[in-house]
Amino acid sequence: MFSNWGLLTDLVGVIIAAFAIIIAYYKWTFGYWKQKNIPYFPPSIPFGNLENLFTATSNIGVQVKHFYDEMRHNKWKHGGLFFLANPTYVVVDLEYVKNVLTKDFQYFVDRGVYYNEEVDPIGAHLFALGGPKWRNLRTKLTPTFTSGKMKMMFQTLVDCEVNLVKKIEAKRKTPIDIKDVLGCFTADIIGSCAFGLNCNTFEEEDSPFRKYGKKVFAGSTLQRLQVSIFMNFPRLAKFLQMRQIPKDIGDFYSKVVTDNVEYREKNNFTRKDFMQLLIDMKNNKSEGDGNSLTLDEITAQCFVFFIAGFETSSTTMTFALYELSKNQELQEKVRTEIETVLAKYDGKITYEAIQDMKYMNQVLNETLRKYPPLPFITRQCVKDYKIPDQDIIIENGTRVIIPILGIHYDPEYYPNPDKFDPERFSEENVKNRHNYAHIPFGEGPRICIGLRFGLMQSKVGLTSLLRKYRFKLNKKTKEPIKFQVKSATLAAEGEVWLDAEKL
Repeated sequence: MFSNWGLLTDLVGVIIAAFAIIIAYYKWTFGYWKQKNIPYFPPSIPFGNLENLFTATSNIGVQVKHFYDEMRHNKWKHGGLFFLANPTYVVVDLEYVKNVLTKDFQYFVDRGVYYNEEVDPIGAHLFALGGPKWRNLRTKLTPTFTSGKMKMMFQTLVDCEVNLVKKIEAKRKTPIDIKDVLGCFTADIIGSCAFGLNCNTFEEEDSPFRKYGKKVFAGSTLQRLQVSIFMNFPRLAKFLQMRQIPKDIGDFYSKVVTDNVEYREKNNFTRKDFMQLLIDMKNNKSEGDGNSLTLDEITAQCFVFFIAGFETSSTTMTFALYELSKNQELQEKVRTEIETVLAKYDGKITYEAIQDMKYMNQVLNETLRKYPPLPFITRQCVKDYKIPDQDIIIENGTRVIIPILGIHYDPEYYPNPDKFDPERFSEENVKNRHNYAHIPFGEGPRICIGLRFGLMQSKVGLTSLLRKYRFKLNKKTKEPIKFQVKSATLAAEGEVWLDAEKL
């Protein structure tokens, strides 16, 4: 009995010592920004400046925006936060943003996104990679996203428009969860262009492409805990052989790509899509120019292309229709432009017609201002960086945050920022504003490689719907819009419900 009591006492002692060490480490780390002479907000143990991971009441992007607003109010050019015990540098001044993303990019090449290529090759995609690996892959893939390649894939994209209209027609007598419908549309487009497959998401409620696409963005507490480990303890994550992409999702996409590549090569089958461009690169070995791709690389790029294009475009179109439903005069203005432009192209949605829709561009740009798909982006300092006008060094390994949502709602750049006003993006207004005041896709060498494709499919979707239907807000939509707490992207809590009236 006494020996057991002794063991228990020892165990309690070890636990108390461990807690003491952890608290001492936190307190030591929490002095980091003060030593750097960078203004910061006092953190607390254990989550630093963030809300409790398990009981948070606001989206992390909204939390970062709050700190941006406070920094601007205090007239800070930059500031320090702590994600758990991890010092995080927040860039506020737009010239500093320009330096990080473009001018001094060589110091901030990496995103600092965790991946483990050994156990999870699909996680080693363009968004996550850093250093020479990222640069090499970006160089290989850039030619696949030129305007010429977009034009080549355009008809494949338009072919998916028929099912979109059918779905709206079938649902228009009841309130429509517009994000769900548009998610089917973008899944079909990306599935067709990235994998050369008919995903059947409109017909199959539980289509695997839609199911696994949703699962990636589910934002469960477990996923958020994993992401927290990835961001703050990447070495521990690697030691534990943690995967960025869950095994069932990785296995599904790997099989789809492998089967597709084998079928095309075996049957000498070609198709004008993203997959074919990647297969052509894979078989480019004989030229010896270093542009060939491995099957794992093809799988990883198809995966991230599908996930990014499926979610961000459907979300952008959802918020555009939400705002146009609340502002009927703006909706009518877009519709008039659509009718006027399409009349020049025999009523057909063509690549050239889409490029001609200038006001549609303004509507999408204003939507992306109010609802950027990613509320902030990250960079990682890869070598010590001296801030140009200050005697301050940002150390190698430091995470850097660009608070996109905060910048986009800054009243200095956008007076009355809560108002939806496409005129903010008239040529004259754009010319008079700082280039880095609107960065929904990031900026610089790591700007989103698929932004043209994303905008193209968004324009096709909106054109297809607005030429045939008038949309109004349904009372099921919760207002004012609140963002889902657990989602990595900006998504509406309770979804956006619309009524569709056939014209």
